[in-house]
Amino acid sequence: MRAIHCTAYGDPKDLIVAEIAEPSPEPGDAVVAVEAVGLGFVDGLHVRGGYQVKRPLPFVPGSEIAGRIVAVGPAVRPDLVGQRVMALAERGGLAERALVTAEQCIPLPDGISAVAAASSVVNYSTGIYGLETCGRVQPGETVLVLGASGGVGMAAIDIAKGMGATVVAAASSADKLAACRARGADLLVDYSGPEWRRALEQVLAGRRLDVVYDPVGDRWSETAFRCLAPGGRHLVVGFAGGDIPRIPLNLPLLKRASIVGVDWGGHVRADKGAARPLFERLLELAGQGLISPEPSATYPLEEAPSVIERLLGRANIGKPVIVM
Repeated sequence: MRAIHCTAYGDPKDLIVAEIAEPSPEPGDAVVAVEAVGLGFVDGLHVRGGYQVKRPLPFVPGSEIAGRIVAVGPAVRPDLVGQRVMALAERGGLAERALVTAEQCIPLPDGISAVAAASSVVNYSTGIYGLETCGRVQPGETVLVLGASGGVGMAAIDIAKGMGATVVAAASSADKLAACRARGADLLVDYSGPEWRRALEQVLAGRRLDVVYDPVGDRWSETAFRCLAPGGRHLVVGFAGGDIPRIPLNLPLLKRASIVGVDWGGHVRADKGAARPLFERLLELAGQGLISPEPSATYPLEEAPSVIERLLGRANIGKPVIVM
């Protein structure tokens, strides 16, 4: 079968499309004929060998898949064969066939396309876990999304709006901010300049800032935290900006505010049963029309290396999906 194969840690542009053996299911496994694969910043980190959980070489990158079950291993219900599903393929998704744990496959309703499902596996699960479980966002609150034009940020805009929040989108260019507006953001702020705190305060116009959704880190985190209202919550999602910030602890003390870690991956690795409820909640919200997970663009398998390269360079707007 065709797959993207990573044989050495390095630049995504060095990835190749290779013919590798099809997976064979062990007890508890299912084989999915992959139709769509969502890609994100973390996929580039895996390829570089820079993620906190390093995949042993060689490996197939990508993990956010949707498709149809074509085979199952022992101790798995045979009637699952033929079912459309979304899943987290931790053993590699950028391939014509992916091996997954059968109990983690979530059946897809007819109204959800494979492309929409693949675009939502990680970003939307992270957003729901972060904004609902960790951040306890309430209707009428104001949420600032940093890095709002990326796949993680776009999902956060969509989810926060579905929860009844007012969303302030922070991005670094007019094109990116326009994309955030089209996604549903209420207020926009360009955070590329040195005086972006003042720009944010002008945009807020006295409005209380309750929550910061922060997948960026670096120099933007402390400024965003300083703008939080007393009792606010700063949700730490990642560090796509590069450096890990060091926020002085007197700030949360004086603001009576919280810094909350949102490690969805760690959450589901620690509790293998935690992924399914989040996926089901995602599909519930989509079925109610409160969220609308869709990719920003789709690409063929051969373009996956360049897409991952752009994600690492933060040049992509929205969520890209590979279609098989």
